[in-house]
Amino acid sequence: MASSSSLLVKLFSIFLMIICIFAPQAVSVVPEECQTETDGCTNKEKALPLKVIAIFSILISSVIGVCSPLFTRSIPALHPDKALFVIVKCFAAGIILATGFMHVLPDSFDMLSSRCLKENPWHKFPFTGFVAMLSAIVTLMVDSMATSMYSKRCNSEVIPEVRGEQSETVVVNVGHFHGHHHGSKPAPGNVSQQLMRYRVVAMVLELGIVVHSVVIGLSLGASNNTCTIKGLVAALCFHQMFEGMGLGGCILQAEYKALKKFVMVFFFSVTTPFGIALGIALSRTYKENSPTALITVGLLNASSAGLLIYMALVDLLSAEFMGPKLQESIKLQVKSYAAVLLGAGGMSLMAKWA
Repeated sequence: MASSSSLLVKLFSIFLMIICIFAPQAVSVVPEECQTETDGCTNKEKALPLKVIAIFSILISSVIGVCSPLFTRSIPALHPDKALFVIVKCFAAGIILATGFMHVLPDSFDMLSSRCLKENPWHKFPFTGFVAMLSAIVTLMVDSMATSMYSKRCNSEVIPEVRGEQSETVVVNVGHFHGHHHGSKPAPGNVSQQLMRYRVVAMVLELGIVVHSVVIGLSLGASNNTCTIKGLVAALCFHQMFEGMGLGGCILQAEYKALKKFVMVFFFSVTTPFGIALGIALSRTYKENSPTALITVGLLNASSAGLLIYMALVDLLSAEFMGPKLQESIKLQVKSYAAVLLGAGGMSLMAKWA
């Protein structure tokens, strides 16, 4: 498991390094207004208290969102095997999908098509779509390779045992599942493979959300525009809470040990506040409308958008709707589709402020 995690991080880091190669091309003569903030709402002294409030409010919202699914075992109606849990998970997946399409991707388009950038190459080629496409492909590659590596590890722990004329398969200590295949119960191999998929999905989704959260936190922390910060803080609290619910549901189904759950919850919860704090520290040198900042953040946003869209459609929604639970119930499918539309629609409305 550790090897697949390190491979995932290395591949994604290499991808980010490749796309950020474009950033040095931003250094050129640009209009003076692109180097300074001239908006009448810009006030650094008034913006700082709002940013401090944002750090704590977003931290609390993130913790509530990501932890709420982890405590649903004590609530029978919200157990992972129940229909309500599926509906809530689809709602959260709709929010993640809308985050990619309605927030991150448009921001990247705006940044990489800014008039503060050189005409060539930034206005000659659709870098946002290209990087988002590459990000989705890289995510697919990481998803596939991590699944393959973990699958081999699980298979190596399956010990065939022959009793008389019948053959059974005993799974020894694979995650939290062990036992024999009897009657209509799922085969141990199928259970371990499903657990493996849940763990890979949780890791990849966590990585994408962490990158995206640092970027939006950095942008908020570096901004001194008091007119937009207030609405942005409210939108981000809503966003982090329900995005955390989607991630928390994946962590719950992955059946991680308590320490790993804590680590994943911790990193999700602190990344946006950390980004805000970093933006505050860099606010003197970091200018959100400078060419270097526009290109770096724009490329990171495009890569995050591709990852989030892939994860929402392929690993969350497609896997859920094509699974046996929803395929057996048209009524549950309709409710789940309504939840997806509600989550995506609510997050899309937030695009007015964020």
